[in-house]
Amino acid sequence: APKNTFYLFLIPKAFYSFYKIPYTMTVDTFFDKLKNPLYQVLLMITFSVSIMLVSFAMNKIGITEVSDKFYWMTTCAIMLFFSVFNSVSSISSENLAHYWGRSLMAFMIFAVVSGGFSYLFSGLAIFDAGSYSYIYFVITFVYLIFLSMVQTMKAIVEFAQKEEWSQPRTKNK
Repeated sequence: APKNTFYLFLIPKAFYSFYKIPYTMTVDTFFDKLKNPLYQVLLMITFSVSIMLVSFAMNKIGITEVSDKFYWMTTCAIMLFFSVFNSVSSISSENLAHYWGRSLMAFMIFAVVSGGFSYLFSGLAIFDAGSYSYIYFVITFVYLIFLSMVQTMKAIVEFAQKEEWSQPRTKNK
């Protein structure tokens, strides 16, 4: 195997063949895959559920006490992280409409799946979890604003690169 290869042992090989992900992949191909919003959301859901599982187990064992709202906080925090990461990675997209469609679909998948896990672990519906329903709403609009800002910046930079720079005129006295 090449030097920059890592193995993903924790997930069964059937998962990789179903999603057509090589079981052994190089670091370069891993980061290339992360440019795809659907891979990003898969990573974020895995991260979110892992945190929830560890905190749930620690609560049940008695190591620490975890509030029922902690699971909703985890979902909201990782949703915000996904928003920033996805928006920044949209800079490298060549087809903006295609990327936005996949990004919005990935965001909705994350909101529903991670919200479902939060509900399962906490036993609280989002409207019973205090202000987290408002935070969900705000993060959704923040995500759209992040995407718009990054794409506006990308358009400005592309426009500036196309413009021909001519030296400013000097004033005649």
